[in-house]
Amino acid sequence: MIEILKASMEHSKEEGYLGQVQFKVEGHEHPYEITLQSKRGKDDWSYALHFLQESGKEEDIEAVEDLLEDDEWFDMLVDAAQKTLVK
Repeated sequence: MIEILKASMEHSKEEGYLGQVQFKVEGHEHPYEITLQSKRGKDDWSYALHFLQESGKEEDIEAVEDLLEDDEWFDMLVDAAQKTLVK
């Protein structure tokens, strides 16, 4: 249902963990990007979701927001970003 296009994450002592994941959702016309931020890199993630290149339908982004309320999908995006983190 979600296809990861690109993921990245960086860490600094001041800002904590900052990641970005570009992804497609099956049946949606436009891809998305989510920016993830966490001080500790554990369960305290905040995020901002937006269309990757051009704006799409408001109901599409709302559907993705609803999808991300399911921990399985949200965790998949966090994991994709964390895998790119150089330790």
